[in-house]
Amino acid sequence: MYDVAIIGAGVVGRALAYTLSSFELSVALIEKENEVAMGASRANTAIIHAGFDPTPESMMGQLSVEGMRRCYQLCEELDVEHRKTGSLVVAFEESQKSVLEILYRQGVENGCQGLELIDGQETRRREPKLSEGIQAALWAPEAGVINPWEFTLAMAEVAVRNGVVFMPDREVTGLAWQGDHYQVTFSLPEVVQARFVVNAAGVNSDLIHQMVATSAFEIVPTRGEYYLLDRTVGPLVHSVIFYSPTTQGKGVTISPTIHDNFIIGPNSEIIEDRSDTGVTRTGMDHIGEMAIQMLPSLDLRANIRNYAGVRANSRRGDFYIRMSAEHFLDLAAIKSPGLTCAPSIARLAADLLEEAGLPMRKKSLWKGGRRVIRFKEIPEEERQAFIKDNPLYGRVICRCETITEGEIVAAMKREIPPVSIDGVKRRAGTGMGRCQGGFCGPRVLEILARESNRHPLTVEEDGMGSFILTAETKGGCAHD
Repeated sequence: MYDVAIIGAGVVGRALAYTLSSFELSVALIEKENEVAMGASRANTAIIHAGFDPTPESMMGQLSVEGMRRCYQLCEELDVEHRKTGSLVVAFEESQKSVLEILYRQGVENGCQGLELIDGQETRRREPKLSEGIQAALWAPEAGVINPWEFTLAMAEVAVRNGVVFMPDREVTGLAWQGDHYQVTFSLPEVVQARFVVNAAGVNSDLIHQMVATSAFEIVPTRGEYYLLDRTVGPLVHSVIFYSPTTQGKGVTISPTIHDNFIIGPNSEIIEDRSDTGVTRTGMDHIGEMAIQMLPSLDLRANIRNYAGVRANSRRGDFYIRMSAEHFLDLAAIKSPGLTCAPSIARLAADLLEEAGLPMRKKSLWKGGRRVIRFKEIPEEERQAFIKDNPLYGRVICRCETITEGEIVAAMKREIPPVSIDGVKRRAGTGMGRCQGGFCGPRVLEILARESNRHPLTVEEDGMGSFILTAETKGGCAHD
């Protein structure tokens, strides 16, 4: 019997697991995929938002600025890659300039610091490559960029270190209230019992909600597509650039990443299949046209990857956070700025659980913090010491990103080890560069199989069933 079962191991579920791990509670984190951060938490624009976009009366508006500041604090505590870049929302015409004024007023009311409305000349002084057609912009110095999957993983690792039980590969098929606890059933022949259940199931959160309550909201799956540009395009922009937002969303963005690549996107397309993360010619063309309007020198031939994520939009236009049934908490309809708000959502969720009767006693011993060795970032003399102590740090596996075997093996020994090639990618950074794993992929597979004591044929690229190898060649004979 668990005190709390959290359904969904995206950034919101993990932030709550991290928060609850500091209390004397037994917590299960249930995930239908084989890894954490397999939904929108890995396929997004990777931005820490300043907090001016949501209206002040909305839950998003009330949680954004607190979430933003807590994000930066957690990144420092958990050694998560991030950078405060500031952001510009640009306007090309008078109607868009009036939108900037609305955003400015909202931001001030939400508690944003340092907001400025600037003209086109000042905008281009700060970002010289932006279009001459830009008439004005809203500057927000507190915005930044983050490694979103590392952020989620970091909170997950600390949570597991402090007793949270991670349960992957378990798709919830039923929830039944038994008078003093829930019985959670899966597609597997297994049952979990928990006194409280938290629904953080992202794009499937309405389906989980309907297992225990009448329908109160509907998720409208909305796909956003992206370009990822090679870092060789140089410093296109230094801050996050937003097109003036519309009713469909924040608009196309041009953003540097923490690895000095550039993300271009997303669009906004309502889809029927909640798992459809394919990209389309129409979508990519639209994104390219919007981005080039903002940045005329943009060369999309530097693209090294296209990807898409599915946002858990709803027709409510706001987060759905409330106790919806006996001992059942919804953290649902978490769309942008959900990544930024995740820490403040977790704080609010913990308060709601306590109000509903969950005893919250702080642990006398809680093991926080996290440090990661990023070999290419440390001074040369320290590198030599690492190699002398562990020769695996002297073998570069990913040449694009200079990731060593030592870093991969270290990732395999963390609280939640990777189970796939992309799981290693999200922890160590292999396959992130120009060749997208074309060179290092087979070597990562070999190391993953060796360190996890698995046969290479069982290693997956990413999600369940995405096997890379189908059979041994030459009758199963070993080959060098």
